[in-house]
Amino acid sequence: MMTKDVDTLQGKLSELEARLREMERVVVAFSGGVDSTFLLKVAHGVLGQNVLAVTAVSELMPRQEKADAMLLARLIDVPHVVLDTDDLSDPAFTANPPDKCYLCKKRRFSQLKTFARSKGIEVVVDGTNSDDRRDYRPGEKAAEELGVESPLREAGLGKNDIRQLSRQLGLPTWDKPAFACLASRIPYHHPITAEKLQQIDEGETFLRQLNLSTQVRVRHHGGLARLEIEPADIYKLVADPTRTRVLNYFKGLGFQYITLDLEGYAMGSLNRELNSKEND
Repeated sequence: MMTKDVDTLQGKLSELEARLREMERVVVAFSGGVDSTFLLKVAHGVLGQNVLAVTAVSELMPRQEKADAMLLARLIDVPHVVLDTDDLSDPAFTANPPDKCYLCKKRRFSQLKTFARSKGIEVVVDGTNSDDRRDYRPGEKAAEELGVESPLREAGLGKNDIRQLSRQLGLPTWDKPAFACLASRIPYHHPITAEKLQQIDEGETFLRQLNLSTQVRVRHHGGLARLEIEPADIYKLVADPTRTRVLNYFKGLGFQYITLDLEGYAMGSLNRELNSKEND
């Protein structure tokens, strides 16, 4: 069984390499996460210096993620460009509709395509993997409309595959927690503002310093912060002195109420509202 699994994994990797080889020159939409880092590493191995990493940054991206992306691009030894995007200038996006990811990705990928062409590169690739369609991801529609390629998904590589192969390649991101933009912490139809994004970023940065295992999320419900952490870590936050530290810190950020979600971290937990309305 082990041999079969390894052969399948290597077959997917070979398929990915073949697809990238056909593209000849690419811009990689690079966030510094597990998927895009693996894609950048493989693309560099196949295409060498015919690869350019571009990271779109704005208030939606935690400061640490930007720093990580810059460090990883240097580690892989790929030319890297940071492209500033003014995401909060679009009132349709900041109104926070259910398809806000589509609006954001449409604008960002349009900028990426324009930038790529200015460098004489026709192909832009992103890190969408074969597991991503399990959740609500309207941003994929924008990528398809603009002709952005998703070679990881096309090669049948899922998140676990990518983590295994990243570990084999010695990438430090192989066990990095999943990341989503900070706007995903704000319930739909609640306006997205720079102030809220900063509160979320600072809150999550603080929680990660408390010796928690992996995932943390600060869901922003106006004056209420709903903290999601791994269930095994819940006991760490409810006992003093940590409980008092958390309360004081989040009140200092401007929250009046601080709650701990007993269900723990759940990817896309704010999408439950959409799913419940569809079932009504």
